[in-house]
Amino acid sequence: MLAATVTATASHPQAADDATLARAAAAGDGHAYECIYRRHAPRLYALLWRLCGGSAARAEDALQETFIQAWRKLPQFRFESALGTWLHRLAVNTALMELRASAAFEALDIGEDGMEVLAGLPASMRCNATGLDLERALETLPPRARAVLVLHDIEGWKHQEIAEELRMAVGSSKAQLHRARGLLRARLGETP
Repeated sequence: MLAATVTATASHPQAADDATLARAAAAGDGHAYECIYRRHAPRLYALLWRLCGGSAARAEDALQETFIQAWRKLPQFRFESALGTWLHRLAVNTALMELRASAAFEALDIGEDGMEVLAGLPASMRCNATGLDLERALETLPPRARAVLVLHDIEGWKHQEIAEELRMAVGSSKAQLHRARGLLRARLGETP
């Protein structure tokens, strides 16, 4: 076992760049693909977790599906962008496809009633300045509004990109972002 670990590490050092690893993985090198997974999975999981409304199981499923698709599509990767950018886009597409396919995408739109989730927490667990409250509040947002907020405010996408990806008008993307920000402020106890 130690010999296998040493061999894998020697053939794909941590410092290997993504392009080298991608070319090796596209040629069938499982160790190179494992390095890609270990390097990019944590960041992609965080993104997917937010897009999936804080559902660890859904985020893990989307992450697994992302890397299955990446393995299949890696031979067609054209290196026109960074591997991390390509994987990021693949992960977003995977999560959004899953959200679109599930009836929950529209049915889980809990709207204003979602405030009750945070209001029901003991005051000791609610602190306006904690990241935990922000994550909880983010989880209560309607799925489409949450997706727009995460893609725009956290991931830095433009409204045109979001509109294309979510199959909505640019104006709808802007309206969803405004709605999401307002709901988030209300859930965190901020006054306008």
